[in-house]
Amino acid sequence: MTPTLPSPASPLKIGTRGSPLALAQAYETRLRLMAAFALPEEAFEIVVITTSGDNRQMIEADRPLKEIGNKGLFTKEIEEAMLDGRIDISVHSTKDMPVEQPNGLVLDTFLPREDPRDAFVSQSVTQIGDLPDSAVVGTSSLRRKAQLLHKRPDLQVVEFRGNVQTRLKKLNDGVASCTFLAQAGLNRLDAKDVPATPVPAEDMLPAIAQGAIGIERRSDDMNAADLLSALHDPETAQRLTAERAFLTALDGSCETPIAGLAEIDGNVLRLRGEVLRPDGSEIITADQNCPIEDGAELGRAMAAELLEKAGPGFFDWR
Repeated sequence: MTPTLPSPASPLKIGTRGSPLALAQAYETRLRLMAAFALPEEAFEIVVITTSGDNRQMIEADRPLKEIGNKGLFTKEIEEAMLDGRIDISVHSTKDMPVEQPNGLVLDTFLPREDPRDAFVSQSVTQIGDLPDSAVVGTSSLRRKAQLLHKRPDLQVVEFRGNVQTRLKKLNDGVASCTFLAQAGLNRLDAKDVPATPVPAEDMLPAIAQGAIGIERRSDDMNAADLLSALHDPETAQRLTAERAFLTALDGSCETPIAGLAEIDGNVLRLRGEVLRPDGSEIITADQNCPIEDGAELGRAMAAELLEKAGPGFFDWR
């Protein structure tokens, strides 16, 4: 089916948060659509929507995400705008997306994945091991906090919320000695001036779906589906299918430190996963291979394996 193309008179409305990184992702989506269909920029309208997660007071207060609403904080208002027709599609960092979408919406388009690794950001050192005893580390991620404390229980971890620019300002203000950002975000912002060092996945397994842009649409909007099919990257989708199945079977909230990364080599998918206690005192890991088409099944099986290893008392802290 040939889609009805947007035009300057009837543009496709692309919803996004207003942070520099969110806008960069929306612009990338627009550029890919322009190239796929030989359309002018005016055939698309970027619609900035403020979400609950963008509340300046909550960001400045550095309240933990689990206390103020979890992942839905960054999507609720955008999804409402799509359901009532104010926007046609929305662009997200897939790692921030709940594992289930509201009725009437579907997340089924993924752009080619960027670097999934974390980046260690510091003005003085280039790796975790070089931090002095009892150094202060800023992060709002339960996963990163647990991983850090597992390796370095002497570290002091403080809440560090906000977009890339906000976190860098806090670092420059001396709130912490270092922080962590997604390397993908730095790459998309072309932030070459940021003192960042990529952390190998072997040292810090990244968040589920980190580095992947997901595009959400109304489930009954077949025209949008046809447009977006030109952008969809099957390999990224295969990797995320395994990772998000693993996350869903373990715990799809932001309340448990979970990490995972799927990689593809030929016809083989490798999935690494881990779950930690929030204080870093215990970590349970798995690393398995399967045929690509069995990625979701492997994700669920690996989650079941880790839950069995964890035992009945592992999640008592919740």
